[in-house]
Amino acid sequence: MDQTPNLADTDDTWTVAGRRFRSRLVVGTGKYKDLEETAAAIAASGAEIVTVAVRRVNLSDPGAPMLQDYVDPRRYTYLPNTAGCHTAKDAVRTLRLAREAGGWTLVKLEVLGPPPHLYPDMAATLEAAEALIRDGFEVMVYCADDPVAAKRLEELGCVAVMPLGAPIGSGLGIQNAAMLSLLIEQARVPLLVDAGVGTASDAAIAMELGCDAVLLNSAIAHAANPVRMARAMKLAVEAGRLAHLAGRMPRRMGADPSSPLTGLIR
Repeated sequence: MDQTPNLADTDDTWTVAGRRFRSRLVVGTGKYKDLEETAAAIAASGAEIVTVAVRRVNLSDPGAPMLQDYVDPRRYTYLPNTAGCHTAKDAVRTLRLAREAGGWTLVKLEVLGPPPHLYPDMAATLEAAEALIRDGFEVMVYCADDPVAAKRLEELGCVAVMPLGAPIGSGLGIQNAAMLSLLIEQARVPLLVDAGVGTASDAAIAMELGCDAVLLNSAIAHAANPVRMARAMKLAVEAGRLAHLAGRMPRRMGADPSSPLTGLIR
């Protein structure tokens, strides 16, 4: 009988800013056809943290459908983010408004460059991170796959660094495995892949590399069946984590017989 422990039965948790989580999948709340689908997909994902685009999601107008009515903030950790911000000033103002609206201090910072690539603007990101940390925020930060910039953000006091796997919303998968491995090796805070995941195998690869978690939105919300894809992502993250803990076999250029060549019947 298979004696491998179920991941859910182990104590394989991760911690960010003193908060402990079992699920290593973080999902967004935007881009779905409606809030009912949002809630169903998030439930299927098993996520415990959900990102919320403060500038795009209704969190305060009771006269319109509110996210909180479908995704219970008592059940999920809300992670307000600065999606749509292209300057440090806008990002800082957005998260200060989020704190006033909901008291949130654990936040996701992203400051994007211009279209069409929307690559992280690292100068503006560093400026915003410094201001937010000085203002008492616990900052999980979206960043370039740049070990120098990532280390600088960690030294500033960011509680997690989140390099992209591919351009945001591209669904191209993990394009930078070697660089992510370097970032994982040097990180002293949780490291999450954020952006680029398109399907379950991409999430598994990120976890096999040793990422602490995977953050995604479009891969689920833009799937033909978001709820099924959410379930697939949950299983992929768990499988990738188990594979990382198990330790993969060495790669080799030649074949290696699956059965020993000694003691053969002649």
